Amino acid sequence: MKNILLFGAGKSATVLIDYLLANAPRQKWHITVADNDLMLIKSKIGKSYYATPAAFDIKDQAARQQLIQETDLVISLLPPALHIVIAKDCLQSGKNLLTASYIDPEIRKLEKDIKKAGLLFMYEMGLDPGIDHMSAMKLIHSIEKKGGQIYCFKSYCGGLVSPESNDNPWQYKISWNSRNIVLAGISGATYKEKGKVKEVDYQQLFDQNKTVQIPGLGKLAYYPNRDSLGYVDVYNLGNIPTFMRATLRYPDFCEGWNALIKLGLTDDSKKQQTNNMPFFTWASQNIPVDANLSHEENVANFLGVSSKSKLLRQLKFLGILNGELINLGEQTNAGVLQHVLDTKLKMEPSDKDMIVMLHEIEFERRNMGTKLHSYMIVQGEDNLRTAMAKTVGLPLGIMAKLVLSGNLELTGLQIPVMPEVYNPVLRELEEHDIRFEESFE
Repeated sequence: MKNILLFGAGKSATVLIDYLLANAPRQKWHITVADNDLMLIKSKIGKSYYATPAAFDIKDQAARQQLIQETDLVISLLPPALHIVIAKDCLQSGKNLLTASYIDPEIRKLEKDIKKAGLLFMYEMGLDPGIDHMSAMKLIHSIEKKGGQIYCFKSYCGGLVSPESNDNPWQYKISWNSRNIVLAGISGATYKEKGKVKEVDYQQLFDQNKTVQIPGLGKLAYYPNRDSLGYVDVYNLGNIPTFMRATLRYPDFCEGWNALIKLGLTDDSKKQQTNNMPFFTWASQNIPVDANLSHEENVANFLGVSSKSKLLRQLKFLGILNGELINLGEQTNAGVLQHVLDTKLKMEPSDKDMIVMLHEIEFERRNMGTKLHSYMIVQGEDNLRTAMAKTVGLPLGIMAKLVLSGNLELTGLQIPVMPEVYNPVLRELEEHDIRFEESFE
């Protein structure tokens, strides 16, 4: 038997656990799922003969290292800041590691040691980052192989609510870690357009009103995602004039989120006491207040909209303009907002989410300019087996199979941009209805 150890049994783990358990009899795997919530683990693994629950505290070094020493492969779906703890243990114990999170400066410091130990630490092996890298590199390599010269690369991805469940003024419901949603874009974005490096700070990020057209869905808004330029060399597109990675949302979401940023409600820098504080006091703490006006009117004036606007309807939907008490103890604004989103924008049992990804690549071949559109739409089944859980979890599961089969001669700190990874993973994803449609113009 080969042992797989999965850290984290949250929203993104559901379909990964399903996949590992479905493959366990044929592949001769045993899966240990470690999380601090025993009931959550049991709800995901059921009574499977091939799985063991391990309720543990991540800070318990002895228990953590014992679990890692007894396994053949580690997968981490913990919050990003905790991956380094697992990575150091894996390095010490000589175990390969897979995760869906970004490579960060902390893991970069271990890069030489990982290579020296002959281990594979595959990061960015989920949706975005993950499927975006694999599908993009397959297209890029194919164009270059046929002699095409790429001069414009744009890649977009978003976790959205499916049209039949799109029933609130935000046009959004939460299908993954809500803290990541609250803090998205907080460090601004950098990308390249027509030869110029563009830097957009957080205050302007959601104020772009830029849209793309998705077949069957119509217009979706986008905002640039983090530091796109960090991937120019990874994709081997160093001299390209335009290179951008972006996040997709319905247009109404971007407009509403821009208002929350202006009100200072996404700030995570300082805590305040929220017991006995009404929501309307919290929502208007950073704006000039006219005592003769209602809370709604003050907020509307500050945002430059009428009190009957769609924007005010969005804020009222969240309940942040009413007199209800927050009572969450000491919290940052971001912490309060996370609680609000978890309450007001949660997915109901029958709700479905949707993942949309689009690559736009412009290239020249034999003096002819061509624009390639490659897009993917994935629908969730319900509020547990979401499109997000599917697209984050399945690439990790397929990668686990590749590693444990012993057919992959790859070591070091990597992301999935090589044919020996993206070809088999994308091929198997198609069996799970995760596929791209292409068109040229």
